[in-house]
Amino acid sequence: MGHGADHPCPHPVAIPPPKPFFKSLGTSLKETFFPDDPFRQFKNQPPSKRFILGLQYFVPILEWAPTYTFEFFKADVIAGITIASLAVPQGISYANLACLPPIIGLYSSFVPPLIYAMLGSSRDLAVGTVAVASLLIASMLGKEVNPNENPELYLQLALTSTFFAGVFQCALGFLRLGFIVDFLSHATIVGFMGGAATVVCLQQLKGILGLVHFTQGTDLVSVMRSVISQTHQWRWESGVLGCCFLFFLLVTKYFSKRKGAFFWINAMAPLTSVILGSLLVYFTHAEKHGVEVIGHLKEGLNPPSLNDLSFGSTHLMLAIKTGIVTGVIALAEGVAVGRSFAMFKNYHIDGNKEMIAFGMMNIAGSCTSCYLTTGPFSRTAVNFNAGCKTAVSNIVMATAVMITLLFLTPLFHYTPLVVLSSIIIAAMLGLIDYEAAIHLWQVDKFDFVICISSYIGVVFGSVEIGLVTAVTISVLRVLLFVARPRTYVLGNIPNSVAFRSIEQYPVANNIPGVLILRVDAPIYFANANYLRERISRWVDEEEDRIKASGENSLHYVILDMSAVGSIDTSGISMLEEVKKNMDRRGLKLVMANPGSEVMKKLDKSKLIETIGQEWIYLTTGEAVTACNLMLHTCKPNPSGGEYDARDNNV
Repeated sequence: MGHGADHPCPHPVAIPPPKPFFKSLGTSLKETFFPDDPFRQFKNQPPSKRFILGLQYFVPILEWAPTYTFEFFKADVIAGITIASLAVPQGISYANLACLPPIIGLYSSFVPPLIYAMLGSSRDLAVGTVAVASLLIASMLGKEVNPNENPELYLQLALTSTFFAGVFQCALGFLRLGFIVDFLSHATIVGFMGGAATVVCLQQLKGILGLVHFTQGTDLVSVMRSVISQTHQWRWESGVLGCCFLFFLLVTKYFSKRKGAFFWINAMAPLTSVILGSLLVYFTHAEKHGVEVIGHLKEGLNPPSLNDLSFGSTHLMLAIKTGIVTGVIALAEGVAVGRSFAMFKNYHIDGNKEMIAFGMMNIAGSCTSCYLTTGPFSRTAVNFNAGCKTAVSNIVMATAVMITLLFLTPLFHYTPLVVLSSIIIAAMLGLIDYEAAIHLWQVDKFDFVICISSYIGVVFGSVEIGLVTAVTISVLRVLLFVARPRTYVLGNIPNSVAFRSIEQYPVANNIPGVLILRVDAPIYFANANYLRERISRWVDEEEDRIKASGENSLHYVILDMSAVGSIDTSGISMLEEVKKNMDRRGLKLVMANPGSEVMKKLDKSKLIETIGQEWIYLTTGEAVTACNLMLHTCKPNPSGGEYDARDNNV
């Protein structure tokens, strides 16, 4: 091979100037925890202005309230009243699903929306209870405390778990650890939500069929066994009533989807069902014929519940565990819903600020007799379609719920439980997103496996099993991506200077005597051994191909490092071993386009001296040109057919 010094690189690869350790550490921490640079707005501002900006950052209502207009208020009032008509029946229904007193569901639609209106950054999110979190609370707490036998302790644990959910959410927001929620991938959420919705629908068979005793299990087998073993206790009156209201709710939802302008029909349908069901029971005395009703609801606003938080309970660890699990699920749903609707109006919401807002409203809620709340999709969609402009729609909704708590709770005495079951089923059917699952199958089979694993785990195991299964598979996939990165053989696209994967571009030409490999990931301890073996195997396969085709022998191996953003000491050791392996084979190792972080590590480890600065090129094209020049100017060794070893000295 030709002496590299005889052919200097036309564009030498620069070694970046060294940075002080603490400056580098600070940059890395900033990119990890502050990628959105929230401190930018404070630069070059006087102390008074910084104080105001700080208040506006943590209390966003102070930022937009001064510019609030009467036109915005009119739109928010209409939207708030519309979502209130949905919040009242859903609040009662989801509290029933969580095995909590129905009045707790109404309390949860009063205080949390007020807190979010002050602290939240989304203009469209409508705050309230959600079915999946309600099911999780019932499932996790119900394993140790029976809500029917010990309702007071069960309620205390539900409030305590809500408090810890809020603390956990606030901690994630203040510590800028929102990226942890990203481990719940889209495929995981689709499968988990679909499975949870299926389980919730199955649980409603108790209300639809008018059963008094029902299994505490949430899996399909337990529920179906409980339903089938009690066929003699099925109430046909309850079943007919439930099916009629479910049909009504599904028809209104279908009609609203077909005609977007009539979204309010779907929004009003649950409250209409409650009113019609209550009137029907009242005039026909159906409660005396097997149709269960809500019964008495306390009048008045939320009573304080700080003393009900059972920090000294023997079940404290259960409450903490439930709070963390439900808090993560609520965050994932709320932030995803907020971002989705923000995209429609072309504005940005801060995920970490949302976490703080969710956390504060759940901490405040746990002290005012509320259980876990977040931003449900159905209520937010109604809020968006109703034309909301700001979070004032949440304040209007809370005001409507307050009026209900003060004056209207007696009207819900005759509301049949079967109507609540119908409302839940109608809402849950929309969460079984089979179209998304089909899309996952078409685009990425591994994501589909994650989705189905999550669904099966929830439906046939439990909500926790499904969640753990999906997250475990997702993390394993991430580890596989890190531990088994892609490597490609590159070829030259005809009539161009571009080098691309010959697998993706079959027209790309191999360069005689040169093997070009691209490593498509950072090089770490987790993948260093694999890459060493894979590079060696690529060389073996290339030599076998050359022998089979009768082409000129291989002399150069070029590593395209453009996708290697960073490298650790294990990666450096791997490159040293690859260099020694290439030397033993009589091949020359060449590098192309290493990044700044890689060059710093190569320089500090003295690997640049081992490889030779003249064998490190700015682009793959320059490396190939230099190798071709060497091949055409160097004389082969007559004894072995290889290039003169003297020319291999660098």
